[in-house]
Amino acid sequence: MPPVLHSVKTEEPVAPVAVEPVPDVELTETEARRIDLWWSAVMVGSLGLVFALLAVFGGVAVPVLLALSGAYIFNPMVTSLERRGLDRTLGTTLVFVAGTLLLVGAVLYLIPVFRDEALKLPDFFSRASTQVVPRVEALVGASLPDLIRQRTTELGQQASELVQSAGPAAARIVAAFAGNTARFVVTLLGLAVVPVLAFFFLQDYPRLMGRVKDLLPRRSVALVARRFAEVDEVLSAFVRGQLTVGALLSVIYAAGLSIGRIDMAIVIGVIAGFGNMVPYLGTGVGILLSLVGLMLSWQGPWQIGVVAGTFIIGQMLEGFVITPRIVGEKVGLAPVAVIIAILAFGELFGFVGILLAVPVAAILKVVLRVVVQRYQRTRLYTGESQSA
Repeated sequence: MPPVLHSVKTEEPVAPVAVEPVPDVELTETEARRIDLWWSAVMVGSLGLVFALLAVFGGVAVPVLLALSGAYIFNPMVTSLERRGLDRTLGTTLVFVAGTLLLVGAVLYLIPVFRDEALKLPDFFSRASTQVVPRVEALVGASLPDLIRQRTTELGQQASELVQSAGPAAARIVAAFAGNTARFVVTLLGLAVVPVLAFFFLQDYPRLMGRVKDLLPRRSVALVARRFAEVDEVLSAFVRGQLTVGALLSVIYAAGLSIGRIDMAIVIGVIAGFGNMVPYLGTGVGILLSLVGLMLSWQGPWQIGVVAGTFIIGQMLEGFVITPRIVGEKVGLAPVAVIIAILAFGELFGFVGILLAVPVAAILKVVLRVVVQRYQRTRLYTGESQSA
């Protein structure tokens, strides 16, 4: 007789779902293992199906995927309003209106800022190629090898030429793309339909989750719901958490570097802030770009203190205030897992793979953990005899 597991609790549902509660069910180890393995196989198969649909029906699949992602991200806000007695449709409308106003305001403010910053990029790289090396030599009191001088000049010139040609190249791509009327119309319709789909997905989110839950075999509902709750915990901890952290760090870095009168302060701040989603990359690139900007806008040693203080304060706030108190203690995914996932999926699936790397890694993390847990309860692992 297989050992009996303790009752599987349903205290952590994937999302608030307006369905009848499922009573606690006692599952044997064999039943629980079979359910978990089926769930793991279905999750892996679903991920493969998503990438297949993106490859074959990208024009249709991408808008639907973006809409579902938006519904997932904003569902906690609408659910919170609903718990306070607000009708879900009205709550969804309020969240969309607030999000739209925030997005429009940000775009109206950021487009002129980034346009002005983009116009400075050619001159920024050109000056960097001719002024950085002499300033470094003056700082260290020694001459750098000619190879470094030559490569720095070449890289600066190439970057400047690339930035100058980016605008015309983009215009040509848009013109060529617009020339294919069918593709252009499909793309515009896809982008236009994303907010509409996201609104209805968000409004019907509990109903959709409830219908999926109703399709599950009754004895497996509680265990499967718990597994989806684990996926949601890992995914939301990273996606929602890192978006919040990135936005706050971008403001901190951009403000600090602007106070230090560093060239390209806002662009560097945004790169460093949202680059933090890839562990260590954002901070490293931000510091490097800040040092280049510092050399090009040198006004005195006080700027070094401002730049150093900006990144130190930003990292301290991220570690002791933003993550623990605003985002939460749960980190979701280990930094090395994020880096490997982005590199692997970017290599396999390109830009779409990079966008989906973190969600896929979160799901695979839970799948792997479940499979390992079940394996560690088998007789093969424990070494128990067949008669035990």
